[in-house]
Amino acid sequence: MAETWTPLKLVAWTQEFFARKGVDAPRLTAELLLGHALSCERIRLYLDFDKPIGEPELAAFRELVRRRAGGEPTAYLLGRREFYGHPFLVDARVLVPRPETELLVEAALAVLPEAGAALDLCTGSGAIAVSLALGRPGARILATDVSPDALAVARENAARLGAARVTFAEGDLWAAVSADAGPFDVIASNPPYVPTPELAGLSREVQREPRLALDGGQDGLDLVRRIVAGAPGRLAPGGTLLVELHESHAGELPRLCLAAGFAEAEVRRDLAGLPRLGVAHMAGARDPS
Repeated sequence: MAETWTPLKLVAWTQEFFARKGVDAPRLTAELLLGHALSCERIRLYLDFDKPIGEPELAAFRELVRRRAGGEPTAYLLGRREFYGHPFLVDARVLVPRPETELLVEAALAVLPEAGAALDLCTGSGAIAVSLALGRPGARILATDVSPDALAVARENAARLGAARVTFAEGDLWAAVSADAGPFDVIASNPPYVPTPELAGLSREVQREPRLALDGGQDGLDLVRRIVAGAPGRLAPGGTLLVELHESHAGELPRLCLAAGFAEAEVRRDLAGLPRLGVAHMAGARDPS
């Protein structure tokens, strides 16, 4: 007689299986994938803990478990990732938004005027640009990326989440920003910043994400240098540059910014205590409007 599987039994078995396979947060991952297979919220798994699960749902869940154990990111399997309180669509075309990047959004909103202008370079899924647009509905937001596939995802997220004031442009960093697009009160970017030699040592899950969104060159600063060099000419007086960084760049980023003409620069730590967010200000009074 075939075994009867219930949500409780499946979560327990899968938690143990994922733990053996080295999957992060094995119980949470099991719950998320089972909820996805059953088209229900995680709480429903425990409300219906002893309800038998049909074979079609079991088959769908087994396939999700197999793919996750093989290193595919949970966010890709679910097709979404929560970021700054909003559900963003994600797939293998874009980097999975991280909680650390929410600190960049908070810092940007703190200095972006209600009717200001912001530029998001290397937008990927659009998580930064869309979050800024939702936080400052009167602001003008431009988001760029060199990848047309990433921009397709970002446009879909903007449309789904009601960020109609975000516009998108394809191109390699500043090549995508027309001369009349600025000046900007804020330029924000989560660029590729992983040093090339470190890519092979990243987790299986991260290695499934687009290399284009990860590889920052030999020292990880290839794109950061170009962003810093071009930002002063696109920022308004008192404008702010915000760049997410590799922790090894904490000493170099302020030097680059001051050499480029910024009045002040610092690196802030993330919730794990790592130096992760570069912040630089141009001289001049910020527009309070």
